Amino acid sequence: LRLLRSEDWSPRQISGCLSLRGMCISHETIYARIRSDGSGELRSHCRHGLKYRRHIRLRRKTKVRNIPDRVSIHDRPPEADGRRFGDWEMDLIVGKGGRSEPGAVCERSRNYLLMRRLPHGKSPEGVAYAAISLLLPYRKNVRTITTDNGSEFRDHRKIAEKLNATVYFADSYAPWQKEAIENANKLIRQYMPKGADFDLLTDEFIHSVHLKINRRPREKLNFSTPKDELFKFLS
Repeated sequence: LRLLRSEDWSPRQISGCLSLRGMCISHETIYARIRSDGSGELRSHCRHGLKYRRHIRLRRKTKVRNIPDRVSIHDRPPEADGRRFGDWEMDLIVGKGGRSEPGAVCERSRNYLLMRRLPHGKSPEGVAYAAISLLLPYRKNVRTITTDNGSEFRDHRKIAEKLNATVYFADSYAPWQKEAIENANKLIRQYMPKGADFDLLTDEFIHSVHLKINRRPREKLNFSTPKDELFKFLS
């Protein structure tokens, strides 16, 4: 259970990674061990604390007037379905008082996460600067970017121009349309819970969180890691 404590891997991730090394331990066996821990220490390393909620998808009509030249997700090419490399999703992490400090982008096919503090604040210009600085090293592999309809993304044309990509906007109240970044946000919340004061977080801590998340094996990657899959693609 060292990987649970040090890396916060889920039982399924641990089981899948061990199976690649010839060790067969069921994830249910690991869950049973966690539940039997009377101290609750093992449970605290699980993302949901072994508590789960079911979400109901509601479809609501999208009415967005605050983003000039908005391009709908329904105009995104079908090949940007999450199988090819180069389709990214973008969001902000909200902390105490509704403040957004770190900005995050996640690549859909490998779930590779990039994250940094917003050096110029939550303004559209500041968010555009952060997005460009995160993705500029990968600009040859940026095809599309998908985000929500927050006014902080009004400067999407600058992002598109600098990265030679198109920014698409999901429907209102449809987080499943940008599932990669939504799942990444849930992982980030283990380390930056809602209500946290981001002024107390160092740049080094934020960087360490994104490194740790990229080291986690993923079932969709056959229990390889986003980091390893990115390097395979770029090598």
